[in-house]
Amino acid sequence: MKEALAQAKIAFDLDEVPVGAVVVYQHHIIGRGHNLKEKKHDVKAHAELIAIQQASDYLQSWRLKGCTLYVTLEPCMMCTGGLIQSRIDRIVYAVKDEKSGAIESQLQIHKIPRLQHKPLIQSGVLSAPCQSILTQYFESKRHE
Repeated sequence: MKEALAQAKIAFDLDEVPVGAVVVYQHHIIGRGHNLKEKKHDVKAHAELIAIQQASDYLQSWRLKGCTLYVTLEPCMMCTGGLIQSRIDRIVYAVKDEKSGAIESQLQIHKIPRLQHKPLIQSGVLSAPCQSILTQYFESKRHE
């Protein structure tokens, strides 16, 4: 999660919502991402999707079996769908997203009964520093 937080700090410095993600396979980071939605003018440029694309490129496969995603904020509906489609084994996130989280907060997409893939979920890892950078970012936006 520390590496995902480092990615969030990059997003913060770029004036993006500070969310970072990494994909780990066999104890090695094979994908990194931070939000780039504003810079790329691309609604799909979320940290998770960037990280899973890099991981897929590394593995030469869209199937991310044996991989874990670490992300600083609970994934949204789009990202959770992409993670399930990628067949990733595990999703670890730091902070709940009460507004649009799709794992625990607003929806529980991974619990849909007929889905053929259900990743393991863990939350709350390094939540304090991940929440802090988000709070700092949004407080700075309120004062602009």
